[in-house]
Formats: sequence, structure tokens, C-alpha cells
Amino acid sequence: MPVIIDTEENTVIARLSGEIDHHTAKELRTDIDLAIDRLKPATLILDFDGVTFMDSSGIGLVMGRYKMLKPWGGSIIIENTGNQIKKVMRLAGLDRLAVIK
Repeated sequence: MPVIIDTEENTVIARLSGEIDHHTAKELRTDIDLAIDRLKPATLILDFDGVTFMDSSGIGLVMGRYKMLKPWGGSIIIENTGNQIKKVMRLAGLDRLAVIK
């Protein structure tokens, strides 16, 4: 699953596409974590516009990045989720950790 990572000032934007499952999540985490470690951003934007499927690995992806950003007060914005993914995220309580748009 490809991820395109952009940076703007104090923000990391991860544009996700394809499927997020246990086969793809490790590579995603690694790529996003490298950008977070390098920039220590105030905001991480996870753009789910190209995501076609997500299992619990996607929940873990968000929770792990939240824990990374927490020490310096960083925040997460989740954008462009389809209705099904948004529903799963809210049921998992991710709306208490991130802004879900």
C-alpha cells in the first residue's frame, strides 16, 4: 500500500491509498514514523481519500501515531474517510484522540 508523505511547515501529511491491513500496516508505520521523527510536527494529517479497505490495523496505525505525537503535544487530523471507515473509527473511540473529518 503506497503512502505519499508531504511536509508543510510544522505538519506532516500522509496520503494513504489501497488497503490497510496487517500486511501493509508495518510499512505505513515505518514511513510515517520516519517523517514524524525527522520533523516532530505539531500536526499529523492522515488523508484516507484513497483507502479502499481498513481492518483493525488502521485503528492501531492511528493510535500508535497519537502516542508518538503526545510527548510534544502534537495532534492528528484524519481526513477524507468514507462513511464506513469513519464509523469504525468512531466506534473504536478514535474521535477522542483525533479530529475526524
